[in-house]
Amino acid sequence: MKTLPLIAALAAAALLTGCESSFSDDVRSALGPREAPRSRVFQADQRATYAAVRAAADEMGYKFGHGGPAEGELEALSSINRGDDAGSARQVEMKVHLSPAAESGTEVEVSLIEVIEEDSANQPGMATQTPLRDTPLYEVFFRNVQTALNAPPKT
Repeated sequence: MKTLPLIAALAAAALLTGCESSFSDDVRSALGPREAPRSRVFQADQRATYAAVRAAADEMGYKFGHGGPAEGELEALSSINRGDDAGSARQVEMKVHLSPAAESGTEVEVSLIEVIEEDSANQPGMATQTPLRDTPLYEVFFRNVQTALNAPPKT
């Protein structure tokens, strides 16, 4: 009697073996990021570009969370706003990575992730995160970085 379930399990495994690569590719694409970070190269050194990135994030109302020029990282959060539904909350997380560009300057990669908590009063900490896709915030950020780089240094 125990051999019947074992044979059924082996038969199912044999049938699924041919589908393994297709199935794992589908799962990988569904679980992976929906959109790659947006990037732009600025003709400035990494320290000056980091200062401009920090100024651009501040200008957009983001609060600094983590990072520094030596790390080449910056994480910041927008203020918490009311969501579409009663009792829900919405916030945008900004993740920036700076690295030397291939030819010259500094490459800036930015990801904007929307964090939505459906019922913040009864289920705190149960939020979903979704990368923002078609939003002008990326261009606003890059424009603010360029403006900060063009601004005269503060004395």
